[in-house]
Amino acid sequence: MNIIIVDDDRLVALSLKTILEANNDIQVSAIGKNGEEAITLYHTYKPDVLLMDIRMETMTGLEAAEQILHQQPDANILFLTTFLDDEYIVRALHLGAKGYILKQNFESLVPALNAVANGQSVFGSEIITRLPDFLNSTSHFDYTSKGITEKEQEIIELVAEGLSNREIAGQLYLSEGTVRNYLSSILEKLTLRDRTQLAVFYYQHR
Repeated sequence: MNIIIVDDDRLVALSLKTILEANNDIQVSAIGKNGEEAITLYHTYKPDVLLMDIRMETMTGLEAAEQILHQQPDANILFLTTFLDDEYIVRALHLGAKGYILKQNFESLVPALNAVANGQSVFGSEIITRLPDFLNSTSHFDYTSKGITEKEQEIIELVAEGLSNREIAGQLYLSEGTVRNYLSSILEKLTLRDRTQLAVFYYQHR
């Protein structure tokens, strides 16, 4: 897996590089110190994952992510920060970042990188559980107008609660494959990318 690290603390970036490259499956192609360098390095190296801090001088990680994702919507961007800031989390979700984890949860970094490289979204439990508190709700959304069935609405609610496909299958007495099919249909109908965006959508439209 080819990754790029962008952090304005050079010591942190080098330490991350050393630790991550101890894993034979990870290669750090480049290190940057701000959002502008993140954009340049991303287009130069086309990494599997861009691992990036948020608060940086000149250009923030969020600003860089917005530009990168505008040009490359399938870019895998994982934010690694010390700040559990509601505004940052919401913006990262809306931009389409694949993950947001805290530096103090370093033991989850390698699994998070692997998950993001494989197209999954990774947001720490401390972030997912706060979604109902900091996402603004609007008027009740008419899911039937998008062709969403009653069963699909049940699945949407369970996804928003943080349940995995296996847990949803067990609760609704379905197979995991059936749940995956339902989820694919839901995402297509609502024009969403993944289950994290679906959770955000649910809480915004309660």
